[in-house]
Amino acid sequence: QRSPRVEIEYCTGCRWLLRSSWVASELLTTFEGELAEVALVPAPAGEEGRGRWVVRVDGAPVWDRKARGGFPELKVLKQLIRDEVAPGRGLGHSDA
Repeated sequence: QRSPRVEIEYCTGCRWLLRSSWVASELLTTFEGELAEVALVPAPAGEEGRGRWVVRVDGAPVWDRKARGGFPELKVLKQLIRDEVAPGRGLGHSDA
C-alpha cells in the first residue's frame, strides 16, 4: 500500500458515490504532489454500512459523517487532510 493514502468510504444505498468521487477529484487536484492515492470504498451492505461516509488518511479517520453530524465543507476537509499529509503547506483560498 502506498502512502499517504486517502480512503473515502461511502454508503452505496445513500447514493453517495458521486459526492465521494467529486471529493476525491478535488483532493487529487489540491494535493497532486503529496498523495499517493485516493480510494473510493463502498461501505458494507446492510445496517453496518447504512449512512456511512468516512474519510481516512493512512487508516486514521479525519472525518466521520455520523460522528460529526454531517458532511464537511470541502475547505474544512482539505485543511484536515493537509494537516496530516503536508503540515504547514498553504492552501491559498482554502485557508482564508
